[in-house]
Amino acid sequence: MFILRCVAYLLAVAGVAQLISLEGYALLSAAQYSENTLTEHLQDSLSFFSCILFLYAARLNAKLNIAATLLGALLAMMFVRESDSLLDIYVFDGAWQTLVCVIFACVVVSLWGRFSQIYASLKEYSQQPSFGTFLAGFVTIIAFSRLMGRGSFWQAIMGDAYMRLVKNIVEEGIETLGYTLILISAIELVLACRRRNK
Repeated sequence: MFILRCVAYLLAVAGVAQLISLEGYALLSAAQYSENTLTEHLQDSLSFFSCILFLYAARLNAKLNIAATLLGALLAMMFVRESDSLLDIYVFDGAWQTLVCVIFACVVVSLWGRFSQIYASLKEYSQQPSFGTFLAGFVTIIAFSRLMGRGSFWQAIMGDAYMRLVKNIVEEGIETLGYTLILISAIELVLACRRRNK
């Protein structure tokens, strides 16, 4: 079974890389890798499905309930943040901040009276095999993609030949890889919770 999962995850990561390259192949030098592109929609999908899977895992395991709920809420906030341009256009400017505050308030209300259990639940999650994959994906999105996507870095390397497109491809590609790792960690957590319940 583990070999099948390894092959499936390998194909998933390769598929994500191929999807990222599709925009470049299709639009050539007109590709922007900015908001409202295939890569951005892929990030939206990955964060959304990760959120759903973490919330599902929260229902499967009492010890991991709080940790998985917090991770689901975090991914919901990241999904909303990734959708900021659409929300600004179709709802109102700054809508994503309002939605993130609403999600945060919902989490506080749902965990009311259980704040003392947060550490124990997070510690329990840190002992799961999927924790390392989640952490790798999260750090990739929050830190590595941002550092690799610094305009000053790419301007220093490329000089007068600087192309913002190259910076965007690297930053958005690494970010999408991070979301893929988080989805894999969410799948692994659900599988572990289901095995434990049998």
